[in-house]
Parts: sequence; C-alpha cells; structure tokens
Amino acid sequence: MLINGAGLWHSPNNIQLTWGANFGPATQDGQWWRLASALFLHFGVVHLVLNCFSLWEVGQLTERMYGKLSFIIIYFASGLFGNLFSLAVQGNVAVSGGASGAIFGLYAALLTFLWRKKSHIDGVEFRWLFWGASGLATATIVLGFIIPGIDNAAHIGGFVAGGLTSIIFSQPVWTKTFSKNISLAAALVMVFFISILIKNIPSPKYRWSQELLLRNEISQFLYEDQSINRSWLDIMNKNKQGLASPSELAGEIDTAIVNRYDDSFEKLSQLPTNPHLPSALQLENILQYAEQRKQESKAIADKLRGGK
Repeated sequence: MLINGAGLWHSPNNIQLTWGANFGPATQDGQWWRLASALFLHFGVVHLVLNCFSLWEVGQLTERMYGKLSFIIIYFASGLFGNLFSLAVQGNVAVSGGASGAIFGLYAALLTFLWRKKSHIDGVEFRWLFWGASGLATATIVLGFIIPGIDNAAHIGGFVAGGLTSIIFSQPVWTKTFSKNISLAAALVMVFFISILIKNIPSPKYRWSQELLLRNEISQFLYEDQSINRSWLDIMNKNKQGLASPSELAGEIDTAIVNRYDDSFEKLSQLPTNPHLPSALQLENILQYAEQRKQESKAIADKLRGGK
C-alpha cells in the first residue's frame, strides 16, 4: 500500500477504497467481500501497531481459553459483524478498515470466559484480568465517541458478536460449557441481530462503480484535452508561418478541435448524473468547458472561412 501511495502515518480514503475498505456505496455495489478485506487494512503505521499490540495481548489468553479453531471463528465472526454494524450505522459516511472490531470481539470472549470461570480463578487474578480488560474496552469506546475518525460502530458490533460467538463455541475448560440451550439461544440472537442489521443498512447515495466510471472518463478527457491543445498550437503555428490557407486552417480546426470536443461532450453527457457522486461537480464543469471550447473554436473556423 505504501508503494501505491498510502501514507506512512495516515492513508487517504481513496487508497483504502482501492485496497478493499468498507464503504456503503462500494460494499453495497456488489462488493460484499469488503466486509472481510477491511479487517486487514489500516490507516497508517500507528493504527497497525496499536492493533497488533492489542491482538498479541488479548489473543494469547483467548486462544488458550477457547482453542485455536474457536479462536479463529470468534475473531472473524466479530470482525465481520462489526463491519456489518458499521455499514448499518454509517455506511454512506465513513470509509472504515482495521482489525479493531475483531479484537474487541476477543476482549468480549475473554470477559465471558473469566466471568463464567470466576469461581475457579484466584480473586486477585480475576479482578486484575476482568476489570483491566473491561476498563480498557470501555475507555476505548468512550474515546471513540470523543475523537473523530474512530469507527466505534465496528468496535461495539465486534464486542457484541464476540460475546455471543464465545458462548456458541465455549470450550470445556475446568468446568462444563454452557448448556446447549444457552448456546442455541446465543446463535439465534446472533442470527436475529444480523437479520436486523441487513434490513436496516441505509441505501447507498450512489454506486461506487459509477464513481469509478466517472473518474476514468474524466481522466481520459483530460488526456484528450491535452492532445487537442497540442493540435491547436500546431494550427496556430501553421497560421503564423503561412503554411495553410484560411479555409484549410478552418477545416483543420473543425477536424482536430471542434469535432473532438463535440465527441467528448457527447460521450461525457451519457455518464451518470447522480449529484451525490463525488465527481459529479467536476463532470458538470468539464461539460461546460468542452461546450465552450467547441463553440469558441467553431466561431474562429467560421471567421477564417469569411463567415460571421
């Protein structure tokens, strides 16, 4: 990502979107895989290092408590649910990424384990682990409401999913696991939450594929405009050096300038015009520019022919 333009301390949203960040107009445009790919993206080295440290701290304990397979399931279930919750809360607003939701799920799993095994844990050890993890999770969520740019929805969603998933996949450590009825109830609650979230995901204000189409066509036009300007300079040089008659110059202007701007205008006019598209205003300005250049060039060609 750094090689492709990401910043060391902060990555622009465009870079994150290119690499698979979670964002309503993109995710809901058939790119649901972003719910998973966003788990591996981070907005700079500080974000990455903090999540790596948190994962190492809570992961070692949680993996020993639940076993490797359940640990992996809890991690990814929490991350996916957290990103889904984020999509439902701020799908059209924020570009999100990071492993925080999954890590919060591990904290919830750790707290669930400690609570149901507290009678088998030394009191001092229990208070140190349980209240320490609770305090850290609470403080992080509170800071998320205070500091802008933190995806608190993913944190909260991941925490809820981690608690429920840890009940479903509880391991027989020291004492018996939760009863099948409790595990089934947790699974049903999880399915219920997922259904509610999917139903309440806000409709995207635009489709990301349309925005990419606009950006691509605008980029092509800017390249074409440079070529047209070079053609215009060639025509002006011919005029200064007397290498062509006025009617010949007018014909060249029609072919190399007027017709090309007209073609570009027609092509750009067929593009989506949704005002919510980030590039919509730029497209509108380019259309006005292309039409103006076409009319100005046509007027010059008419004068060269002796027209009014």
